[in-house]
Amino acid sequence: ELQQKVEETELLKMELQMLETERVRLSLVEEKLMDVLQLLQQLRDLNISKRALGKILLSTLESCRDPQPGKAHLFEVLDTLYQELTACELLHSQPLEQAQSPQSLSNPLIISC
Repeated sequence: ELQQKVEETELLKMELQMLETERVRLSLVEEKLMDVLQLLQQLRDLNISKRALGKILLSTLESCRDPQPGKAHLFEVLDTLYQELTACELLHSQPLEQAQSPQSLSNPLIISC
């Protein structure tokens, strides 16, 4: 009976370790998702066109069509989307403070998301 308790304890330790690993993974995904959402908010404030945003998203999905072995696909997609968004020229062309006011945009054809 003592041996059974030891085995149960070891099993519980393994489950706890797996849960901790999953918690860390989810925490990383949450952080990356928050970063992506923050960039999307900034781009919305800069009045990025729906077409440009769609191109970024399609490019991301195309890049992540075949998951890389050993890497969580969800995190890979979020990371790629983050990289695509940070590479967006609109984020680098104007300081965010200027972009907050609609009159600072020179192109009247830009459609707000």
